[in-house]
Amino acid sequence: MTARPKKPRDSAKKPSTRGPEDRLSNRRQQEIAQLVKDVVRPACEAEGLEVIHVEFRREPVGRVLRVYLDKPGGITLGDCSHVSRQVSDLLDVALDVAEPYSLEVTSPGPNRPLGEREDFDRFVGQWAKVRVARPIEGQKNFTGVLKGMAGDAVRLEAGEKTVDIPFELITRARLVENSGEN
Repeated sequence: MTARPKKPRDSAKKPSTRGPEDRLSNRRQQEIAQLVKDVVRPACEAEGLEVIHVEFRREPVGRVLRVYLDKPGGITLGDCSHVSRQVSDLLDVALDVAEPYSLEVTSPGPNRPLGEREDFDRFVGQWAKVRVARPIEGQKNFTGVLKGMAGDAVRLEAGEKTVDIPFELITRARLVENSGEN
């Protein structure tokens, strides 16, 4: 038996098989998330629910539109399914997105997203993880105790130092449980 010669590996990067609709910029994803928030907020508030955060992102299963809700005492599965049915129809009319997406309506859970300026004052004293678009003092990820807003910056006590993080640089922020490590 003769062995077949192996094909030489092509070190050039292969072209993407994803279509242009898969290449939504971060900015466009944020615009869509804000539009969704504006559309669903009145329906949610009428039910006594607060829209905590909206994400529109690509995940291994495809595009996911995730709406986080809360209310005093927490939300139930019934709240989520009721809102999902309500906002699904609203989004079919208001949202102009070419590719399919999955709608998820969920509770924020213990790792609650922080997206509004008020959130950083509301949860003063709690642990949070904050990611920024550009490095601040050489780092992009911070974990520490929220100290609230200081003007246009989020103040976070991270270990031995206090860091003021410009709100407009924050790309993601969540409450976290204190593991004893920074």
